[in-house]
Amino acid sequence: MSQDVLDIYNVKGRKVKEDERYVVKDNKFLKNLVLSSTRLKANSSTTGHQHKGQEEVYFFVSGTGNIQVDMSMIPIKPNTVVLIPDGAFHRVFNTHAIEDLYFVCVFDGKRYSVGEIDWSWTKK
Repeated sequence: MSQDVLDIYNVKGRKVKEDERYVVKDNKFLKNLVLSSTRLKANSSTTGHQHKGQEEVYFFVSGTGNIQVDMSMIPIKPNTVVLIPDGAFHRVFNTHAIEDLYFVCVFDGKRYSVGEIDWSWTKK
C-alpha cells in the first residue's frame, strides 16, 4: 500500500492520547492537514472542546452514538459525516453498551508545529 492510500481502520500515525475512554492516533504525513482516528469505547464520550480558527470533518465508520455540535445533538452511525464549523464546541458520545465507536477526522495541521510531524509510519 502506498503512503497516500490508507485503510480507514488503520490511518497510521502516532498514538497521541490513550485512556480508559479512547485511543487517538494522528497521521501528520501531509503538510497542511492531519488525519486523526479515534476508537471510543462503549458508554464513553470524548472530552468536549473547540478550536478557534479551526474547522474539522468527522467521518463515522463503525458504531452508534451522538455528536454534540454547539447546542445540537446529532445521531451518528456508520457512514455519517459531520462538518464542525470554526470555533464550534463538539463532543462525541458512544451510546452503545458493548461496541466501540470508530471515527476519523481531518483538520488543519497548523494545530501542530512543523517539527512535530511524524514520518516514521511511511517506512512500512
